[in-house]
Amino acid sequence: MKFVGAHVSVSGGVDKAPINAMKIGAKAFAMFTKNQRQWAAKPLEEKMIESFKSNLKKSEISPKHVLPHDSYLINLGSPDTEKLEKSRNAFIDELKRCDQLGLELLNFHPGSHLVKVGKRDPKYADKIIEAELNCLDLIAESMNIAIEATKNLKVKLVIENTAGQGTNLGYKFEHLAHLIDKIEDKSRVGVCLDTCHTFTAGYDLRTKETYNKTMSEFEKIVGFKYLCGMHLNDSKPKLGSRVDRHHSLGQGELGWDTFKFIMNDSRMDNIPLILETINSDIWDREIVELYNLIDS
Repeated sequence: MKFVGAHVSVSGGVDKAPINAMKIGAKAFAMFTKNQRQWAAKPLEEKMIESFKSNLKKSEISPKHVLPHDSYLINLGSPDTEKLEKSRNAFIDELKRCDQLGLELLNFHPGSHLVKVGKRDPKYADKIIEAELNCLDLIAESMNIAIEATKNLKVKLVIENTAGQGTNLGYKFEHLAHLIDKIEDKSRVGVCLDTCHTFTAGYDLRTKETYNKTMSEFEKIVGFKYLCGMHLNDSKPKLGSRVDRHHSLGQGELGWDTFKFIMNDSRMDNIPLILETINSDIWDREIVELYNLIDS
């Protein structure tokens, strides 16, 4: 069974998220547990926590189908010592906030190495490879630190694949596998695949043949046992552009066939399938349209 929803607003408090999900007919949702553009946040008050849990129960959405996203400021692979420490502390706080709300997942972008190398540099390729490997190891170290600091919690660290824009890592399935391999407690790690990011990173999803090839690669390199969620977004940029710009379903480079393949793929059953498409006014219709793609 498929559980489709969207990344809903928490304006007015995190307890509003389940209500906003209900309004669009969602069976899953994503949210921020704090302001995503600020480092610090007030602790969640007990009244807010109880209100969230009450509203979640009313929505009939399972906690396992809620996919919170961490702050955009966090970079678990930052080469800056001060920013790395702030990122690690903020990430640990996000894990604890998810646990307080009774949630099981925390979605995050791996991180960026921020190393500047001119493309005319004769050692450009070697320097980029070195920067990426060093950053991936630092991200894994940050993840292990976070897991150790929250060892009494069960919240999974869900790595989102990226488009590879700038110096963002996670655009190759090998990056995801590298991180998972370095994690000591693998019961605490998972993956979220974003369709736009996957496509613009160079993995085609538009035909049955290319979709099957990409998913076979994912299974071989990462493994579907780690798939904890998906972001369903069409793409404004073309295949392999390494640019992260989402589009409404069926209006971008991917087209509807990609989402039909997903909605009829049993490997995507029982995980949150989350819209982050650009027009929130039509999320309710996009959800209905996705369910209509399922073969009877």
